[in-house]
Amino acid sequence: MSRLTLAAKRVRQTLVDFDNGVSVLTAIAKRKPELVFEVDDDLTVTIPNVAGARVPVYEVFAEDAYRLPWFTGDLREDVSAVDIGGHIGSFSMAFARLHPHCRVQTFEASPTTYSFLARNISGNGLADRVTVNNTAVSSTIGTLQFADNAGGSGLNGITAPAGSTVIEIPCTTVAAAFAQAGDRVDVVKIDTEGAEYDIVLGSDPSDWLGVQRVVMEYHPVDGQSWEELEEFFAKAGLTVVRQEPLTPRLGTVWLSRTPLPL
Repeated sequence: MSRLTLAAKRVRQTLVDFDNGVSVLTAIAKRKPELVFEVDDDLTVTIPNVAGARVPVYEVFAEDAYRLPWFTGDLREDVSAVDIGGHIGSFSMAFARLHPHCRVQTFEASPTTYSFLARNISGNGLADRVTVNNTAVSSTIGTLQFADNAGGSGLNGITAPAGSTVIEIPCTTVAAAFAQAGDRVDVVKIDTEGAEYDIVLGSDPSDWLGVQRVVMEYHPVDGQSWEELEEFFAKAGLTVVRQEPLTPRLGTVWLSRTPLPL
C-alpha cells in the first residue's frame, strides 16, 4: 500500500470509527504532543502523537486486527487473558470491552509506553479487571537490555529503529507471568517485535497446557523462523486456525486448542 493510499485510509477510519475524528485529525495536523481517540461514550485512548503509536489504535479499534469476537467470543464469561507487549493498552481495552467479567494481566516493557498504558487503563475505569506491569516477558527472570525509542512506538524491542536508547528493564518468564494471572490463563496475545522467539521458545510446552487460544505477531529475526514457533505450540496442543502473512517471515497467527469456524 502506498503512503498516499494509507494516509487516505487513516483519514477515513479516523472520521468513521472514532467519535471525535475531526478533533483527532486537527491535533495530528497541529502536531499536538498527545492525541485522544474517543472510541465511544465509554472508552477513550490517549497516545503520544507519533505515527508508530497511532498504528495499533487503528488496527484494534478500526480494523479488529485480532478478530476478537470470532476468536474469543465463545469462551467462558470470566475469561482470563495475558497480554504480552501491551503497548498503550489497545488489545487489553478491546478485550475488556468484549468481556465485561474478564481478568487481564498486561506486560509492557517500555517505561514511556507503559505510562500511557497505565493512564488508559485507569482513566477508563478498567484497573479492577486489567492489571498493568512495566515488565518484559523473556526466557529468564531478572533484567535485560531493551531498545526503547521513548516515543510510545509499537516498534520498541529487538527490532527497534536506529536511534533507540538501550535501557535495562525488569523481565519475567511465561510461567511466572501466567502464575501472576491466577489459577488459569485462557487467552494469550503476543506482539513483541521479534522477542516472541525468546519468550515462547524459552518456555516449556507444559506452561501452555491450560491456554485455550493464542494470537500473536511473528517477525523476521535472523536465525529464527515461524515454523519453530508452530512446532513448539503443536507440542503444547495448540494448532493454527488462521494465519495472515504479510511476508514469508512476518504476519499474524491465531492458534487454538479446539477447532474454530473460519
